[in-house]
Amino acid sequence: MKMTTNTQGQGEKLSRRHFMGAAAAATAAFTIVPSHVLGAAGQKPPSEKLNVAGVGIGGMGKSNVSGCASENIVALCDVDWAYAAKVFEKYPNARKWKDFRKMLDEQKDIDAVIVATPDHLHTPVAMAAMQRGKHVYVQKPLTRLVSEARALTEAARKYKVATQMGNQGHSQDGVRNICEWIWDGAIGEVREVHAWTNRPVWPQGIDRPTDKPPVPDTLDWDLWLGPASERPYHPCYLPFNWRGWWDFGGGALADMACHVLDPVFSALKLKYATSVEASCTKVNKETFPLASMVHFEYPAREGMPAVRIHWYDGGLKPARPDVLEVGRALDQESSNVLFIGSKGVLRCGEYGGSPRLIPETAMKEYKRPPQTLERIKGGHEQNWIRACKGGPAATSNFDYSGPFTEMVVMGNLALRPENVGKKLEWDGDKMLVTNDKNANDYVQMHYRKGWEL
Repeated sequence: MKMTTNTQGQGEKLSRRHFMGAAAAATAAFTIVPSHVLGAAGQKPPSEKLNVAGVGIGGMGKSNVSGCASENIVALCDVDWAYAAKVFEKYPNARKWKDFRKMLDEQKDIDAVIVATPDHLHTPVAMAAMQRGKHVYVQKPLTRLVSEARALTEAARKYKVATQMGNQGHSQDGVRNICEWIWDGAIGEVREVHAWTNRPVWPQGIDRPTDKPPVPDTLDWDLWLGPASERPYHPCYLPFNWRGWWDFGGGALADMACHVLDPVFSALKLKYATSVEASCTKVNKETFPLASMVHFEYPAREGMPAVRIHWYDGGLKPARPDVLEVGRALDQESSNVLFIGSKGVLRCGEYGGSPRLIPETAMKEYKRPPQTLERIKGGHEQNWIRACKGGPAATSNFDYSGPFTEMVVMGNLALRPENVGKKLEWDGDKMLVTNDKNANDYVQMHYRKGWEL
């Protein structure tokens, strides 16, 4: 199964017992634990509706709020009321807000909060909500920085609230199929994984604009900046292209890896990498590069061997595996994964979709194992709603999605202009780069005065 790196080792069927046995462990992606066991705050019986607030509702938040429309939508918050106007119109009984802090302080009937702002505001909004005992649904990536992900994970445990990250593929069947196949030994031991996406589909590799157009009357620019350093307004940042800017987003990796690497993190029972390194096109202190490669190393764990995870974006891709049939495309979807095992190769699209063994003859010969992981019904938001009401913990709760996000944003640590080309050794428990003291600066939060947690 030769790729760019040799694979070796013998396949073995992996016990599911260790994976399913630890309810609160960060690697227990699909453990089902009643929320009352976790002490979830503000529980309501399934027959009683939650009072839900949405923060950042003009983009993906619109879909997330719609996914919770079975409940009472009581508050809607956005810094640009023109951008959010259609959502305001859809829920005329909801109170309208611009500042989430005022909303949380003054509107006392809120049970749960959807956070779908740009990435740089995820942590301040989610933390403020949890500190007030509110359940939270936070869009992916959970945070921009490793320390933020750790902070939200620990806060969810402290305040005993139901949580969910918005990587909706984690509630679909594809990830579960891949876990069951790999644990069944379908491709033997996995020592190498390749994952790639067609992102970015927004500008990157550019400098900050120099012109200073006026701020639209409907937008509160200072609130939009939130914890980020002050800078003049410019339409190049919003409503969507903020993803490409270091101060606001996480580039292609943070945007898509929370979908694409989800089956990898789950099936291979990952937690903390031991090293990360990256290479890319021209580095830039304002925006992410046009294309990049990031390489993660993980130690042996739970009966599985050490593994290297390779990420590619901006049009870069791995070499074709030898077993992929001539004339068959390497890409299945806009984002893809190849698990390279000692006995075969498994491929899938983003969200773990359309998993297949390759070559196709191997897929036809494979006898699929019985389902051992519960399938999620009703969608990702409803999975969270049930957790808020005292049901099983949400499938991508912060005990899972927090460590997963740490993996993703560690890749951006390696893509910082000062770190590109370096192999950064990582102590996950301490959240420290151990071989380059200066690299730790981007691990930590640096918030604008008045926005500190």
